[in-house]
Amino acid sequence: MNNSVKNSIYPDTDLVILAGGQARRMNGLNKLLQKFDDQIQLIKIHQQLKTDVAQVWINSHRDDSIYQKMIPNIHCYQDDENGFLGPLMGMKSAWSHVQADYVLFVPCDVTYIPARVVLKLHLALAKNSLAEVAYVEINGTALYPFCLVKRSSLVSFTHHLEQKQRSLKHCFADLHAQVAHFTNHALFFHSINSPDELQQHQQIKFLH
Repeated sequence: MNNSVKNSIYPDTDLVILAGGQARRMNGLNKLLQKFDDQIQLIKIHQQLKTDVAQVWINSHRDDSIYQKMIPNIHCYQDDENGFLGPLMGMKSAWSHVQADYVLFVPCDVTYIPARVVLKLHLALAKNSLAEVAYVEINGTALYPFCLVKRSSLVSFTHHLEQKQRSLKHCFADLHAQVAHFTNHALFFHSINSPDELQQHQQIKFLH
């Protein structure tokens, strides 16, 4: 999808890959640089979404030089505050850096990226003029960090963080969240959170 076609369908949208966590359950491994399938996660996410967005960013506290060696035109930013305060802080911090008024957030450990997900999230968001976020649901499971967000969400993000409320689900309720539904019956893990899950995911993929 080239820019002229893309811009006629939906407004400029940046992609932010959320990779700002400590990965404690993965023994500190940077999940964005792991191979869950045939490709390193960064390459997989970038290749599947780069033509649907204006710019690609990584929210991360480490390995910027590795990311930029792999993808020279990628942009990186850290959370506004230290302390690993979760994806809500990564989302809030994005608005200090991105130029677009819409951001597609994707967690670094996602295993499946649905086709035309950016377009479908924009269509879901457009269903309610009050909505400031639309998130992905796969096989009935909500993936709150996999979402399309308007810049106007910054006010609510900031308020929730000031109140030390870091739940995406609760914050999104204030943003009149919409849902884009997807189905993939071959999917077992929506995201990978431990070495055991990674091993199981790879075994299941091999069997399929």
